[in-house]
Amino acid sequence: MGHAIKEFFTTGKATKLRVFSSQFYEDEIPVATLFRTYEQMPPQEKEAVRLCRGRVLDVGAGSGCHSVELIKRGLDVVAIDISEISVQVMKERGIDARVCDFFDKSFDEKFDTVLMAMNGIGIVGKIERLSQFFMRAKQLLAPDGQILLDSSDIKYVFENEDGSLDIDLAAGYYGELDYRMQYRGIKGETFDWLYIDFDTLSLYAEQFGFVCEKCIDGEHYDYLARLTVRK
Repeated sequence: MGHAIKEFFTTGKATKLRVFSSQFYEDEIPVATLFRTYEQMPPQEKEAVRLCRGRVLDVGAGSGCHSVELIKRGLDVVAIDISEISVQVMKERGIDARVCDFFDKSFDEKFDTVLMAMNGIGIVGKIERLSQFFMRAKQLLAPDGQILLDSSDIKYVFENEDGSLDIDLAAGYYGELDYRMQYRGIKGETFDWLYIDFDTLSLYAEQFGFVCEKCIDGEHYDYLARLTVRK
């Protein structure tokens, strides 16, 4: 993805960013959408931007489209991504960007808002890692801080014409997927990615001392959630 971001930033155009999964057919991400403006964002992302306050951590920021908008609104923003190339592009866009993994405990700053847009919770990968996610979130949040994240209930993918669901319960949570990306001849490593329905997110949030609030429903089984530490 970093190579695709750099080429589009440099030339204003890019070829297909191809996405592969063992569970689904090949797909692609239009690279231009990674540079979308506020006006081009879906409703849940617009609402997330509106709800951001204080010092903001933009997790998995990619090209930095959300950070750019937040900076325009006068907020103090730090963007992190594991892609060195993406971080370099963000720096050229005037963003305080760092090469950093969300779970890297050596990154110990505090934030009023942790923004995880574009299904940012996906970095958790597996349901079993949610405990690690919530513990890490408590380390990063300032007092009265919030997490804003969007995700999707992908149950519809497994729905048959008669309304029944073709889900193998023995195979684990249906929102656990694997992906690999390719841009031109550059192939990335396979990684785990999590889509989580709101009820399941709420259940785990309560278990680990968070309050989970649904802020808005998206247009296609997606939603924006706000998480705060229970007082």
